[in-house]
Amino acid sequence: MRLDAEYVLPLRWDDDRDLDDLASYLDEVVRWIDVTVVDGSEHARFAAHAAAFPPRVRQVAPASRRGNGKACGVVSGLALARHERVVIADDDVRHDRSSLIALVSGLRDADLVVPQNVFVPGPWHARWDTARSLVNRCARNDYPGTYAVRRSILAGGYDVETLFENLEMERTVRARGGRVRRRPDLFVPRRPPTARQFLGQRVRQAYDSLAQPMRMGGELALAPAMFALRRRPGILCLLFGASIVAAEIGRRRDHGRDVFSPSAALWAPLWVAERAVTIWIAVALRLRGGVPYAGRRMKRAATPLRRLRRATEGA
Repeated sequence: MRLDAEYVLPLRWDDDRDLDDLASYLDEVVRWIDVTVVDGSEHARFAAHAAAFPPRVRQVAPASRRGNGKACGVVSGLALARHERVVIADDDVRHDRSSLIALVSGLRDADLVVPQNVFVPGPWHARWDTARSLVNRCARNDYPGTYAVRRSILAGGYDVETLFENLEMERTVRARGGRVRRRPDLFVPRRPPTARQFLGQRVRQAYDSLAQPMRMGGELALAPAMFALRRRPGILCLLFGASIVAAEIGRRRDHGRDVFSPSAALWAPLWVAERAVTIWIAVALRLRGGVPYAGRRMKRAATPLRRLRRATEGA
């Protein structure tokens, strides 16, 4: 039995090395749910994708290409969706039928359902980035590459001129009175990026913290604290040890031990050291006009929730 829902996949590729894998995955998914791929790739690649995708996959171009490419794809996909319930997923996400059913079912009493991604397989850089997810799980605020949402709550879309599009979407749902349900126990596999892509994401991920002032303040304090403790290695080790404890708490929460390796939390000090540097680079980029993204600069990470609520009340 097919799901009464739509699967929206925003896509913009400059390299088709993973096209066969994506086409094979979509051939499976389209048996369970209607699929729309919003493809912002250039014309030749768009045509190559059309030839590779299963015939039942609907492929469309985004209505606009100005702004965050992923957000433009999501907004276009929501506008064209044939169902009220929509699963949004990045091109590296790999749902199975059970995870789709769980996400769609969660919309019975929520407007946005947030699962948990886990990298499969797990090369070194995926384990490094997993530490970030585990620390986020400890604070109960990880942001995955896939969601389920009610189309009506995002009627008219959301601001695509922000870098942290997941947070912008979630805040828009909250500002419009929608209910967000987190499912940190619902694990959805995700293909890891290449090592080169991983390295290119470091500063952009840090830039997301500019939309979360309390988090940004804590991260900005890391480098000065490490410098102040440079001659007190024992206390510095305690700081890094605390990051391992936080990551381990995140790993143990909500059945995380079933999917995250026992050694995953040990990567947390590397991520902390990385963020201690990249958050300052992110702030410097903000002062210079924003972070480079797809040939332009994105200034805002996300819109404050209070501003979105005021805009909703004034509409």
